[in-house]
Amino acid sequence: MSTASRLPQLARKVTSRLPTTVNSAVRRLSILSLAGQITLIVTGGAVRLTSSGLGCPTWPRCTETSLVNTPEMGIHGFIEFGNRLLTFVLAAIAALMLVYLWNLRKERKDMFFLALGLLASIPAQAVIGGITVWTNLNPWVVGMHFLVSMALVVFATLLVNRAHGRTGRFMATAHPALPGVLRPLMTAVAASAAAAVVLGVVVTGSGPHAGDADAPRNGLDWDFVSHLHAVPAYLVTAGTLFALYVVLRNRISGPFRTAVLLLMGITLLQGVIGFTQYYNGVPALLVGAHMLAAALLMSAATNAADLARYSPAK
Repeated sequence: MSTASRLPQLARKVTSRLPTTVNSAVRRLSILSLAGQITLIVTGGAVRLTSSGLGCPTWPRCTETSLVNTPEMGIHGFIEFGNRLLTFVLAAIAALMLVYLWNLRKERKDMFFLALGLLASIPAQAVIGGITVWTNLNPWVVGMHFLVSMALVVFATLLVNRAHGRTGRFMATAHPALPGVLRPLMTAVAASAAAAVVLGVVVTGSGPHAGDADAPRNGLDWDFVSHLHAVPAYLVTAGTLFALYVVLRNRISGPFRTAVLLLMGITLLQGVIGFTQYYNGVPALLVGAHMLAAALLMSAATNAADLARYSPAK
């Protein structure tokens, strides 16, 4: 039997061993994907905040003659190359998720296409990263790099919810009915969180942490855009407080209550970090904590809005 004729038989043998239901391995991979996307934001922040943005001064190689960082490049080369390596880990997780979902690609198109989108984003992010290096850390390109990562946190959060049967067509259990106001409210909170993230990118592009001593800034007034950035953050806080009031007043239990409490906690934490960094000269460590909290906030807001969408109204 020729090699070509054996390939279909081999493929059938492999696919026969893949899951036919969303099992624990798929659920673990979804969590790893979300954790990896958030970690990528944190390591990307470390690159910027340690002035390692040009630790690898070229792309796709780290130097003109080496794919990896060299000892002569010091800690900056190590930090930047480590951030690049993480994208390969995320690609492997997304590819493995697609493999595990292969037998479910028709039944669970929702999960399959989310996983496919996460995998397809890897080369896109790599190209944006390359343009970032080629443009000497142009703040608008750096900002685009960050926003794509935030969008992937949203996709990964939705994937976790679908994998665990919390939302979507294949929910494992029905959620308690929610007052009608909560669905549009949580959508507005998630949209406000996204607006805060976008304006946060503008603030960062006008601030002191450029990623390299010679990197350009966007030329906007940092104090003005900081106050502008705070407006959607206040809307997130107000919306979440009102949602919490509705939840407590109506004695709502279950995943949505937990989601609102989690969102409230992260929102307050982010507010404390934001005000503290603003009045203390935006120290690098607090900026890094602010970026981590922003990723957690975007995930929590997405989770709450997603749960509200798939809960019946009363």
